[in-house]
Amino acid sequence: MVLKGNIIWSESMDELRTLENGYLVCEDGLCAGVFRELPERFARFRVQDCGDRLIFPGMTDLHVHAPQFAFRGLGMDMELLEWLNTYTFPEEAKYRELDYADRAYSSFVRHLVSSTTTRASIFATLHVPATELLMEKLDASGLVTCVGKVNMNRGCPVYLGEVSTNQAVRDTERWILETRSRFSYTKPILTPRFVPSCTDDLMYALRDLREKYGLPVQSHLSENFGEIAWVQELCPRSRFYGDAYRQFGLFGGGYPCIMAHCVHSSEAEQALIRENGVFVAHSPESNTNLASGVAPISKYLDDGLRVGLATDVAGGSHESLLHAMTQAIQASKLRWRLQDQSVKPLSFERAFFLATMGGGAFFGKVGSFLPGYEFDAVVFDDTLLDHPQPLTVRARMERAAYLADERCVARKYVAGRRVL
Repeated sequence: MVLKGNIIWSESMDELRTLENGYLVCEDGLCAGVFRELPERFARFRVQDCGDRLIFPGMTDLHVHAPQFAFRGLGMDMELLEWLNTYTFPEEAKYRELDYADRAYSSFVRHLVSSTTTRASIFATLHVPATELLMEKLDASGLVTCVGKVNMNRGCPVYLGEVSTNQAVRDTERWILETRSRFSYTKPILTPRFVPSCTDDLMYALRDLREKYGLPVQSHLSENFGEIAWVQELCPRSRFYGDAYRQFGLFGGGYPCIMAHCVHSSEAEQALIRENGVFVAHSPESNTNLASGVAPISKYLDDGLRVGLATDVAGGSHESLLHAMTQAIQASKLRWRLQDQSVKPLSFERAFFLATMGGGAFFGKVGSFLPGYEFDAVVFDDTLLDHPQPLTVRARMERAAYLADERCVARKYVAGRRVL
């Protein structure tokens, strides 16, 4: 297959490439290259002319809560811990009922398919039947995702916590066995909600399951000052928040691991993140809505940390990674102006990289049109965004990030398969 149109992609975090009226070649689900003229060796391939539309890599959402999609936009005047108790926990308790889970997860998956997202790492709830239902719906959509059954047995309402540590471990292992080979595009990921919600014995048991089944891990890290102080109280032997995960054996270093937020990570914590190859899921809108702060993302990138972008619904109010890009830029500019001028604001090039190549790396060679990368692509019709002046492909992409929405998504491909 060949797509013809206005192509834009990252080659590195600071290099954005464009080609007007170019050819993007897909062979066996992989990118075979971007060309000004179609090489003779691809002449037999079917060419799909996308006209004047934009073509860019599919985007990766490194951190989103599927059960919270139903109440996005509510409680945005609260801080994290109050918001969890007022909105999040009561909503997540509803997923014990499969009828409700079916309605809510159908809405979430429908919106995700219509967005620019092609891959995502997703939190579900602690309810095994509802989590498996979500995985079924995502797998049928064709998107590539990791989904986690949440573990939490302390620091939460009685109506939502696990019955016991032993029951939590049994349920989690049963869920792993029932899902790890069942789906084509959706895989399980171990998901302790965060350190305050899991007792030490549960965390160690999750480590044992991770080692036994070779699973990745996702959780939250250094999002909020209150949360950090809580972790220090619960884990007094840890030098910092990330060190608690390390002591439990759940902080990367030889296996894939995502930590969401990392807003207030100390220099020592940043060093451990880098050393262990942990992915930082940057959630700019959520961190603003819940008054958590702004992570120094340009510094993280310059220091070699692996960073991707996240919507963090429902801390974030929408599923659009285009909007997450612009919010990341805006937040970084405010941080630079008001807090620390030694950390430069994010450029558009870096924000685009975070949404595509940066987060995509969690899934392998994903998020670019470089040869050998998996063919995730979005065909985007920005003609709704009328303008009187001629614009370059880069300018159109930047404008789309600020002004466009899912109505502009014309087609979407994941690993060469059309999913929209």
